[in-house]
Amino acid sequence: MSYALNEVEATAKRAARGAGYDWGLAEEAAKATRWLCAQGLDGAAVLARLLEAGFAAELEAHVPQGIEGDWLADAPLCPLATGAALSDCAARLRDMPMAIGPVAQPAMILPFAATAARQLGACVTVAGEGFQAVTDGAALHCEGTLPDAAARLSICAAGSLANPNPGRTRAEPAEAAWAALNRFAHKTYAPATEESRLLGAGAGLSDND
Repeated sequence: MSYALNEVEATAKRAARGAGYDWGLAEEAAKATRWLCAQGLDGAAVLARLLEAGFAAELEAHVPQGIEGDWLADAPLCPLATGAALSDCAARLRDMPMAIGPVAQPAMILPFAATAARQLGACVTVAGEGFQAVTDGAALHCEGTLPDAAARLSICAAGSLANPNPGRTRAEPAEAAWAALNRFAHKTYAPATEESRLLGAGAGLSDND
């Protein structure tokens, strides 16, 4: 199935909220998922795998413990919270590269690297074992295979974007990933009451026969 990017963004936002992220990070997740899909990557699958990891329940254990120096941790870092912090600290990349890790679903870091690139007015390169991605903020070029987890990522304000991925205006998420997002999104819906069921039925208790 093919979906408009607006629909992907809306579903991703509800899914992230249903998984336990606050509305602020849910909005970040939605924008990041849309950006990945616009670059030709299956952002829905990336987000679905992240939400199934359950980081939102104990998010404090999966965020950088300080913004000075490299962001290295014992537990896997959540790319949503870590990416949001990266966007806030983008100016640091002017002076030196940054190392972060381990990181779950490192593909989800790429939209935040794009935000940093726009802030800096320069390309940002994200590299890990087996892959390297360069973004100028609007487009992306990725070499290698993006893994489900990365022991360490290097992020720097460098690189050039000679052969970007073709842009997409619609997304074609994996069926299982799309179903997973909708399961999480369903948790944000208010349970039906007797009153709402009657209103939804149209005539309610009246009999017009």
